[in-house]
Amino acid sequence: MKAVRRPTALRRAFTLVEAMLAVAILSLVVAAIYSSWTAILRASKAGLDAAAQAQRSRIALQTLEDALTLAQISAINADYYAFVAQGGEEALLSFVARLPSSFPRSGRFGDLAMRRVIFRVEPGPENDRVLTLRQHPLVRQLDQDEENHPLILARSVRALDLAFWDLRTGDWLEEWTFTNRLPPLVRLTLRLTRPGSQLAQEERLITRVVAIPTRGIPPHFQMPRTAGPVPGTPGTPGTPGPAPGVPPRPGQPPVIPAPTPVVPGPNPGVAPPP
Repeated sequence: MKAVRRPTALRRAFTLVEAMLAVAILSLVVAAIYSSWTAILRASKAGLDAAAQAQRSRIALQTLEDALTLAQISAINADYYAFVAQGGEEALLSFVARLPSSFPRSGRFGDLAMRRVIFRVEPGPENDRVLTLRQHPLVRQLDQDEENHPLILARSVRALDLAFWDLRTGDWLEEWTFTNRLPPLVRLTLRLTRPGSQLAQEERLITRVVAIPTRGIPPHFQMPRTAGPVPGTPGTPGTPGPAPGVPPRPGQPPVIPAPTPVVPGPNPGVAPPP
């Protein structure tokens, strides 16, 4: 019986088992490449988020420091210059400062450099907690745009802890109740959630101590509230009187003319000298 000889092309083809094995190896290689690629993307996103958070926290603390170093307070108008501070998860820091043109959002207020700044930790638009900044001129109220659209300084904020140095006790105070005085030192601790983590022990802490150089505007540098001897008012030294021949105004003291000097003449009955 003669054997059937197969064509050479058929003898060199892959079997079904070999083809399935090749497909399985190719799938493993593609899966390894895809997992490596996704790991690189996750690491790149985590690095970018960490860098963005670090930059935002640095800008936030720098903004806080710039505002605190320019804080102002008045002993006479304490109602307008009150220093309000509350730390924690619902932190609030509100005071008056003379802000430069380089301060954020200064272009909205023009030449009104004396403004009240309000730093607050509150819920953000992305279901997280943010540190916001609002400001308004000293004698005005917050407008609707500034109230509804504050400047977001930092995201993923857990809390803003505040501590104040007390010169009398020589120690840090967690609460500042003296709204009519400025503390000499303020310790700011910004607690942030690490990107991609919700654990409390993995939070990021940034601490900075800020010195407030001013101690307030003395009362004698401002207009007094009670009536007193003010230069330029009637009856005070240095106030000019009315012109000669002009009657004095009501409440203005009259001008007493200087006496005319009397030159003594010769006595009666005495002959003048030759």
